[in-house]
Amino acid sequence: METAKKHFFIDISVMLGRSMRHIFRSMDTIITVTVTPIAMMLLFVYVLGGAIETGTDNYVNYLLPGILLMAIASGISYTAFRLFTDVQRGIFERFQTMPISRSALLWGHVLTSLASNAISVVVIILVALIMGFRSSAGVLPWLAVAGILALFTLALTWVAAIAGLSAKTVDGASAFSYPLIFLPFISSAFVPTDSMPTVVRVFAENQPVTSIVESIRALLSDQPVGNDIWIALAWCVGIMLVAYIFAMRVYKKRV
Repeated sequence: METAKKHFFIDISVMLGRSMRHIFRSMDTIITVTVTPIAMMLLFVYVLGGAIETGTDNYVNYLLPGILLMAIASGISYTAFRLFTDVQRGIFERFQTMPISRSALLWGHVLTSLASNAISVVVIILVALIMGFRSSAGVLPWLAVAGILALFTLALTWVAAIAGLSAKTVDGASAFSYPLIFLPFISSAFVPTDSMPTVVRVFAENQPVTSIVESIRALLSDQPVGNDIWIALAWCVGIMLVAYIFAMRVYKKRV
């Protein structure tokens, strides 16, 4: 049993290394995922920020959590694309003829998504610091923020795995991410929900992005998070578990 577990983790590390090499050989993936959210942040802070009432003098502090979620939602579309490509090229079948763990290749893609999105998040935070972002949070709140972002990334990555494994075309593999990218716009990521019409406000206040954004915003400003963090964690863990179950079912049928 211990030997099987050891080989399983070795196989995953090999597949992770394979996927990460593909990322670093094509840095345009990370650049594309990073540039668009940064452009959005620049637009909202320097063009629209002066006209938006958020109750804070530093709009970039208010805006940053939503921008990070947008970057992650954009980044996971490439996971679906890479999975679709491997399926179409028969890579999964080739690896299944070798003495490696059956799910190692899939986990390699998932962990690559986690690593590449982490790089994008760090770059965006560095740009935000240049733009005036400041946080009074200590080490533990920052670790909590990192944990929430990691859970959010894993949840969306397993959703991406379903699309990548079941799509019939390359456009279908990545198109699912578009609603996820725009979901922060109908939340408290850019403006307080109080200014929204009733129907829109009800949706905005009860969708996953708002609770996640509010939790991250409170943690970064060293304020009490209240129940938002538990709601955020429930959303992330719930989506991740459901998506994981369906992704593994699709994987077993496809490979």
